[in-house]
Amino acid sequence: MKKTLLALAVVAAGSANAGINLYDANGVKVDLSGAAEVQYREDYNPFKDAELRIDDADLAINTSIAISEQLSAVAGTAFEYEGGDVRNDELWAGFSSDFGTLTFGRQYMISDDSGIGKDYELGSESIDFVQTNGNEVIKYVYDNGTFYFGASHDLDDSGKVVSDEGEVYQDNDTRITDARIGYRVAGLDARVYYYKGDAVAADLFSKKGAVDLEGYNVEAEYGFGALGLAASFGQVEYKDVNSSSKVRGNIYQIAADYTIDKTTFAIGYNNYDRRDEAGDNYAVYANVTQQLHSNVKVYAEIGDTNVKFTEGKAPNTVTRSADFGYVAGMEVKF
Repeated sequence: MKKTLLALAVVAAGSANAGINLYDANGVKVDLSGAAEVQYREDYNPFKDAELRIDDADLAINTSIAISEQLSAVAGTAFEYEGGDVRNDELWAGFSSDFGTLTFGRQYMISDDSGIGKDYELGSESIDFVQTNGNEVIKYVYDNGTFYFGASHDLDDSGKVVSDEGEVYQDNDTRITDARIGYRVAGLDARVYYYKGDAVAADLFSKKGAVDLEGYNVEAEYGFGALGLAASFGQVEYKDVNSSSKVRGNIYQIAADYTIDKTTFAIGYNNYDRRDEAGDNYAVYANVTQQLHSNVKVYAEIGDTNVKFTEGKAPNTVTRSADFGYVAGMEVKF
């Protein structure tokens, strides 16, 4: 079944999901969507206390304007409200047809959708492509319901990059190319992601440093009835742009969930086999989700890992084993 033009426009938006239709007339459609997610979390870091945090807060507007029966112009903008700041993380425009959607501008890349984990916060040791959005991105997405393909390229992104911890880095003429190819049949959904980034801002080797990285992730999900199974294997290599230092790792993930009425139970195991002194690290997690409404859910999660954390500057560093992690949260969408 071919997707509608509006559906393809929504796919192009990346993280945005059509929620409320604001306008639909004369070939013009405008949708507003948003999300708010709040958690009480104790993560694995033994040097941090439990906290009440905003995990997700987004507002997005998408539009589709029919140019002809076969072609539409699409555009979108989105804002992220986290860490006390408001950041415009999407601002793009392009074209959509039955042959796919082509968009240009500030947007999330294809690799942002990578991953099969069923965790909320405690599924660490999963594959990390570091940066999956950009300011100068060209992205193409095609999906006919069975076969799907996508590719994106960040031309020369010299803007600011915000890390997961909220720290702002100035990147070094970052260039990123990624792609995905996938196939759906019956309850199986299998796909492969590829990622190559040059001078991507990251503090893996040095504070506010940059890395060249290349990697892939092979993923498969299978659902039958109330049970869902998922597994993936990936490999990634990070190279310091300022030295010969590099890290290579193999990442394995398995996960499963089971739904009874409006309650879903999930478990998962991630293993990151790093080729350096960090060695073989894992994380295991379990959670339960209660769907109070199609747009409202509450959840609780626990997790454990063998990763060790270090704080302080040499020679006065302190190393500790990870804390037992737990999370309770609520998400509301519209």
